[in-house]
Amino acid sequence: MPQPYSADLRARVLVAGARGDLPQVEIARRFQVCPATVSNWRRQEREEGRRAPKPHSGGVPSRLDAAVLEVLRQLVIDDNDALLREYRERLAERTGVTVCLAVICEALKRLKLRPKKRPSGRPSRSGPRLPPSARLTAGR
Repeated sequence: MPQPYSADLRARVLVAGARGDLPQVEIARRFQVCPATVSNWRRQEREEGRRAPKPHSGGVPSRLDAAVLEVLRQLVIDDNDALLREYRERLAERTGVTVCLAVICEALKRLKLRPKKRPSGRPSRSGPRLPPSARLTAGR
C-alpha cells in the first residue's frame, strides 16, 4: 500500500498553485504527483479554508509514557526471564497502568529488550528428547 504524501509536500504544492504562474499539470510534474492530487488538494483548501493540512496524529497516544517505560525497563533488568503477562501484571501493580500484551511487547521492542518466548516446561517436539544411546535401548 502506498504511503501518504507528507504535509510538507502538500504545503509546497499549494504554495506553488497559489502563485498562479504555472498550470496545474506543470505543478504536478514538478513535484512528481498526479494532477488529480493537486486538484484534490486545491479543492480541499477552498472547502476547508486552510492552507496547510493538520499533522497526522498517528492514532491513539500510548498509555506508556517515559516514566512507565522506565519502570518496565527496570522490571526487565530485575527479572529477565519473566513472561509478557508477568511484566504486564507487575507494571499494573507498580504504576496502575493496565495494557494488553501487544503493547508490552511493542514497548520492549522500543526499549530494545527481548521478552522470554515461551514458558518453561516440556521441550520442543522438533528435536530428540532422549540422547541417542537411550533411544536405541528404549525401543527394544
